[in-house]
Amino acid sequence: MFDKLEDLLRRFEEILNELSEPDVANDQKRFRDLMKEQSNLTPIVEAYKEYKKSTQDAEDALLMLSEEKDPDMREMLKEELNDSKKRTEELEHRLKILLLPKDPNDDKNVVVEIRAGAGGDEAALFAAELYRMYAHYIETKHWKIELVNVEETGIGGMKEAEFMVSGQGAYSILKYESGVHRVQRVPETESGGRIHTSTATVAVMPEAEEVDVQIDEKDYRIDVMRASGNGGQCVNTTDSAVRLTHYPTGIVIYSQTEKSQIQNKEKAFALLRAKLYDLECQKAHDAEADARRSQIGTGDRSEKIRTYNFPQGRVTDHRIGLTLYKLDRIMDGDIQEILDGCIAADQAAKLSRMNEESPA
Repeated sequence: MFDKLEDLLRRFEEILNELSEPDVANDQKRFRDLMKEQSNLTPIVEAYKEYKKSTQDAEDALLMLSEEKDPDMREMLKEELNDSKKRTEELEHRLKILLLPKDPNDDKNVVVEIRAGAGGDEAALFAAELYRMYAHYIETKHWKIELVNVEETGIGGMKEAEFMVSGQGAYSILKYESGVHRVQRVPETESGGRIHTSTATVAVMPEAEEVDVQIDEKDYRIDVMRASGNGGQCVNTTDSAVRLTHYPTGIVIYSQTEKSQIQNKEKAFALLRAKLYDLECQKAHDAEADARRSQIGTGDRSEKIRTYNFPQGRVTDHRIGLTLYKLDRIMDGDIQEILDGCIAADQAAKLSRMNEESPA
């Protein structure tokens, strides 16, 4: 591990030297690539430098302790030595996490798809609440959200909603939301006061660039039509909505949220690329089933990941065994504690697997 850290430290210093060269500023692509590499290496280099300092502090304290005769000074040096050792252990653990293989999609923007599952109107209402929950969370992160398509019900629910999220590290955080979300509560239409269980599925897919996915013109058809549903004065007055059909997979994309047909077409292709890229990622994951089992959950969209129990005011994430009694705040977008728990559990599972695979 430390040989690798020394190599990364040398590479970091090389990047700093390259960035100081006048020619680099004139080559925008090279400049951007170097800046991105520097940004990725910075947390590792800073932690490693702190680790080396902490190690040196411990060695210095140990040396002074061996020579010191005064009882009070010896006691103080022992405290310093213990603090340095504890800090060194913490930094070593942090460095192991920072050196874990990174998901190549983590820095990408995402496409999110929410669909009402079992439960009829109640499931559609819950899907709409999940959309609002994510929208509020995205707002706190200062990310950008763009609605691509929504199919609403007459009572404020959503049969489905597809939207794009742009922001630093969006996929690395939101990817843990994929799966079945279950709600338990008494519907407003339930006169007997019985608790009903409904579900909604969430799919989080990394946004794919044109270089990631090639779409042949003969493999798709574009139909234009008038938008339907709520959408302002332009709805039903212009042929701005777009339906994109991909023949090989049978995927159909409907985009109608923009006033411009061109913008709706761009969003439809962005969503199609994301779905095709996601299919390829799923195939790769299936080929690495053992590795997937070492992480939290399986990544299977049919997996029940979370239950929202309204009568008890609790939310339980079944993958990490976390239960929180702050349902109102969570439905208002306060999901960071759950996401942090998922990230920590995933890192712990990967560390455990890495230790198992490392030679004794």
